Amino acid sequence: MCIQLNEILNEFPVFDVLAVAWLVLCWAGYTYVTDGAHWHVRQLAQVMHLHRRRWMDRMLERENRMTDVNIVIAHHRSGALFCSTSLLIVAGVVAILGNVEQLRVVLSEFSFATQSSQAMTEAEAVLLLLIFVYAFFKFAWCLRQFNNALILIGGAPTAESGIAEAHADYAERAAQVLTRANVTLNRGLRAYYFGLATLAWFVQPLLYIGAVVWVILVLYRRDYRSITLTALDLDDPLD
Repeated sequence: MCIQLNEILNEFPVFDVLAVAWLVLCWAGYTYVTDGAHWHVRQLAQVMHLHRRRWMDRMLERENRMTDVNIVIAHHRSGALFCSTSLLIVAGVVAILGNVEQLRVVLSEFSFATQSSQAMTEAEAVLLLLIFVYAFFKFAWCLRQFNNALILIGGAPTAESGIAEAHADYAERAAQVLTRANVTLNRGLRAYYFGLATLAWFVQPLLYIGAVVWVILVLYRRDYRSITLTALDLDDPLD
């Protein structure tokens, strides 16, 4: 039993296991706090939802909705670009899995790199593969949600029809669909951030932990402390 435990520790060192656990904790924690809006702090996603609600209110007042359709299509194209890019990255990582030994030779040239076993290098590549597969599914789902939003815009009532309460409900539902599509898109983009951080794991687990912290700080600043957020928040006066 002790011999088997030592073999496992040799294949998967403690620092590498802690690095993966740190990734999962930081990623899941940031997603829970940001997407769940559990802080009483105004963030970019909340501000943008208010803008989408105003947009849908204006959309219901217009007879010609081609401007609104084109805006959604622009978002759809962005998601489609990242969706196809994710497939290319997945194909590249699969190719790496077929040449793990060559990858280990390349990494051994770095003097500061930790010399990992073949099983450890394969685990690193598999984690990278799973991250971008996750990103693909998120981008594919956001495309369907943007398609649903287009249908809502196409079937939106005219300004003359119905009552004000029904129009307000329709605008809120359409804004919710657009916001959910954008949240899904952001989760896919977040996977790209953490996927790039995971590249550091091939070199050094401590470097990987530092890269994850750096990604969290970058995401936090852009979601909660960016100049763009200040400009978008109409309730926050500019300096």
